[in-house]
Amino acid sequence: MPTDVPAPEPVPADELEPPFAAPRIGRSRPVVPPPQEAHGYWAGAPSACVVNGVTYLAYRLRRPVGAGRGYAIVVAAAADGERFETLTVIGKEQVAAESLERPALAVTDDGTWRLYLSCATPGTKHWRVELLEAADPAAFDPARSSVVLPGSLNVGVKDPVILRHGGKWHLWASCHPLADPDQADRMVTDYATSADGLDWSWHGTVLSGRPGQWDARGTRVAAVVPHEGRTFAYYDGRASTAENYEERTGLAVGTGFGVLVAQGGGPVAASPYGQRGLRYLCALPLPDGGWRLYYEATRADGAHELRTELHPGAGQAG
Repeated sequence: MPTDVPAPEPVPADELEPPFAAPRIGRSRPVVPPPQEAHGYWAGAPSACVVNGVTYLAYRLRRPVGAGRGYAIVVAAAADGERFETLTVIGKEQVAAESLERPALAVTDDGTWRLYLSCATPGTKHWRVELLEAADPAAFDPARSSVVLPGSLNVGVKDPVILRHGGKWHLWASCHPLADPDQADRMVTDYATSADGLDWSWHGTVLSGRPGQWDARGTRVAAVVPHEGRTFAYYDGRASTAENYEERTGLAVGTGFGVLVAQGGGPVAASPYGQRGLRYLCALPLPDGGWRLYYEATRADGAHELRTELHPGAGQAG
């Protein structure tokens, strides 16, 4: 996966017109609580889609380091986008993973459901992405998984963001260097395309940290939204190793999918609690032209919960 892409200049602020306002935790509500109400227990890393008026959500459950880390991926459904009922749960042991991180949920044109799983290879800093396919989102079988993004000896790959646009599958993944274990928490985002969502061609790094900035240690694209000739990408950033697990949300903009430019000198969204983590934004377009956002946010007790906020489309009630 190549990593050298020249960075263009930031877009003038008066030219930016995102399709929805930046996340604000004060106008959101919780949809999935943490497994326990204590530091290190998380529900989050969401991926969502709407099919036939029903919202389907895949998310990760996590315990503290030393107590299991990312131990399960849950697939759930809700008619209203908020009150979810569990369809299936996939445990990390079922895919021989030391930990699980952000999944990606997608549906093909023929109605096949896909669940891309971020899997930590046991005993290493390496990450890979495996794929499950099923005719129904309640029927994913971990025994039939296959590796679609293996990473390499030098790079771990995880947290895929997948978008189908212009007759192609597009993917942004968080990539981590493995040569030095002390540097493995660093991350950049690489971009790939595919004709079928199975075999991917890499096109290089599209977003990386800015020295001396709030996102210097790493940048992980969380959501990509094409809008009126521009690409708006919301990303997770952190300045240091100490902020690992507590990234805030920033905004990057491009005129295509292959180059993104971080905007401004700080995050656009954060939690008011602890280290202010607000990350893994999922931006879900709705049939009425509005948007529903899902994200993971830090609570006052140090746990993380999955929250949502609704951004109505033009002409819809607020």
